[in-house]
Amino acid sequence: MSINYTQKTLFISMFFMAAIVVLSNYLVNIPINDWWTYGAFSYPLAFLVTDITNRNLGPQKARYVIYVGFALGVALSLLVDMRIAIASGTAFLIAQLLDVVIFNRLRNAKQWWLAPLSSSFITSAIDTALFFSIAFYATGLPWITWGIGDFAAKIIVALLALLPYRLLLNVLKPINHLHANS
Repeated sequence: MSINYTQKTLFISMFFMAAIVVLSNYLVNIPINDWWTYGAFSYPLAFLVTDITNRNLGPQKARYVIYVGFALGVALSLLVDMRIAIASGTAFLIAQLLDVVIFNRLRNAKQWWLAPLSSSFITSAIDTALFFSIAFYATGLPWITWGIGDFAAKIIVALLALLPYRLLLNVLKPINHLHANS
């Protein structure tokens, strides 16, 4: 049984999504300073995976990758820290599903960068607010400054991710989306 392009791309997307979530949930426990944790620099790549999947396989497959990444990421993250797993799962699911909607509405914009940058900017703010308030409220840790630093890191990574996003647009073969707005 051979694996077709869609199945292979879907599997790769799911693998990277789960790996990013688990790695980030581990790294968020390692502060760099009062503004950043190491997870601030790995997690924004989840938005790149979502946007590339959405662009090439459509919103339905992007949501599938989100659900699988959510399930695997939370299950494996429970082994690291329950509080982080719950916060991550909640923020991840809400922000990533909203990312699909925003990206999809902007997918046909004249500027190729508008959909990934806009969706990442808006949903990064939501993700950051949810995650840090659920994970670290009343812990005595500098979660507010970590949240501000995390959001800044997400914006920096979103800007830097435009380069691989653009390069991947030229390499990957988008499928026809019968229900691109679903």
